Amino acid sequence: MYDVHELTKIYDMGKVKIKALDGVSFAVPDGNMFAIMGRSGSGKSTLLRQMGLLDRPTAGSVFFEKQEVSKLPEGERAKLRLKYMGYVFQEYALLGELTAYQNVYLPGMMLGERDNNYKEWAKELLEMVGLGERMRHYPKELSGGEQQRVAIARALINNPRVLLADEPCANLDTISSQLVMETLVRLNSELKVTIIFISHDPADRKYAQSVIVLSDGRITERG
Repeated sequence: MYDVHELTKIYDMGKVKIKALDGVSFAVPDGNMFAIMGRSGSGKSTLLRQMGLLDRPTAGSVFFEKQEVSKLPEGERAKLRLKYMGYVFQEYALLGELTAYQNVYLPGMMLGERDNNYKEWAKELLEMVGLGERMRHYPKELSGGEQQRVAIARALINNPRVLLADEPCANLDTISSQLVMETLVRLNSELKVTIIFISHDPADRKYAQSVIVLSDGRITERG
């Protein structure tokens, strides 16, 4: 699904230049449960932003399904994000005035899907993440782990080819983290969606089929 070649990202901070990625190359097979691991500041989130077309590299290339996407015009990148990619962030980013169900189907409505299609799919997704009985609850009535599972369901409303999760368990306790990661593994298996997740916790390695470990913007381990 992905081929990343000699990816480099340098942030210009005035008199200081920070090399967040330094010649990173790897591939992600279609349907894989893929982990990007490493300590804080190792370049994990920067790498995920390049793969999710949320940022552009200083040098190198990102191929998505054999298409070089890192140099495409922003309009074409936006179309690819909308059609093929789903995103899960640390902060959940749910709208507090909407129920879990409304939070999930809202992107479907914005995509212009037919009413019954996206609303029924939202219900199915909430059932898949174990929140069928909580869909009418508001975010403030849900635990952190439940909110993150709502965010996962929302990220899948457009039937993406790949789900990109940036430290999805960073703000969760051990039990909630386990539930979230087990949910991702199950969705990877049942929906055949490629999942690329970031983690600094070595314990999360067991959930991945493939792993790269970053340190100072370079790959130091593959598995």
